Amino acid sequence: MSQLQKTNQTLDFFCDFDKISANVAQVEMSLNTLNYLIGKEDLSKAVAEIWERDPKVFEVMGILIAVREEGNKPVVDSQGNVVMLKSYFTSAKKVVEFLVETSLADVFSSRRIKNLVDYVFGIETGLDTNARKNRSGHIMENTVASIFKDNGISFRQEVYSSEFPELSVLGTDEKRFDFYINTTTKKYLIEVNFYSGGGSKLNETARSYTELAPRVNAVPGFEFVWITDGIGWKSARNKLEEAYREIPSVYNLTTITDFIKLLKK
Repeated sequence: MSQLQKTNQTLDFFCDFDKISANVAQVEMSLNTLNYLIGKEDLSKAVAEIWERDPKVFEVMGILIAVREEGNKPVVDSQGNVVMLKSYFTSAKKVVEFLVETSLADVFSSRRIKNLVDYVFGIETGLDTNARKNRSGHIMENTVASIFKDNGISFRQEVYSSEFPELSVLGTDEKRFDFYINTTTKKYLIEVNFYSGGGSKLNETARSYTELAPRVNAVPGFEFVWITDGIGWKSARNKLEEAYREIPSVYNLTTITDFIKLLKK
């Protein structure tokens, strides 16, 4: 427990600007057209003018309220009815209703937004924070991959259990392992993760691997290996301890050197 690292987050962890830029680029032309609405005193007239030219530009308006589900999101309208968000983009009148009910009409008229492309870039940046948990896992995978490479260990990533007929004992559900290492004596199936914060996910992970490891290890020539780290485990110490007792091969970024020595033998 004393070896657990506080974080694995480098500065490029916080925002994936390439992905953000790509998301904005998909709607940029429509947003530039909608810029026409900013500062207009007669918003209904301005909406009607755009609608006459190209009604499809309004289909991107969900992102203006940080909804990236292409309108397939149920909402409650002013009459208390549950409707799909995209129903607000079926007529000029409904678009105005959307703008008024979301308060975007006030934001536009007061010019609190100067450019919708820049505004949506900010929204996408905010939405991208939801992907940080996945990025933390990817960083851990990259870290472990680098350790293997630096030590001359051959490996494959994202290997599925269906490759091995012997692993039919795992059931009909196909299991994806982060790493696979094949040595002359044993095949290692490896999962890696990093938790800088607590939560129910840690308990679920520990429980899942505690059940998975004995089933893999019961197959001759196979062994399950778990490499995990992060101070998030301090909030789930008991579950980690249970897993540690049940799974023969549990390592962190400090003790992974022991695993490397085993592989080199």
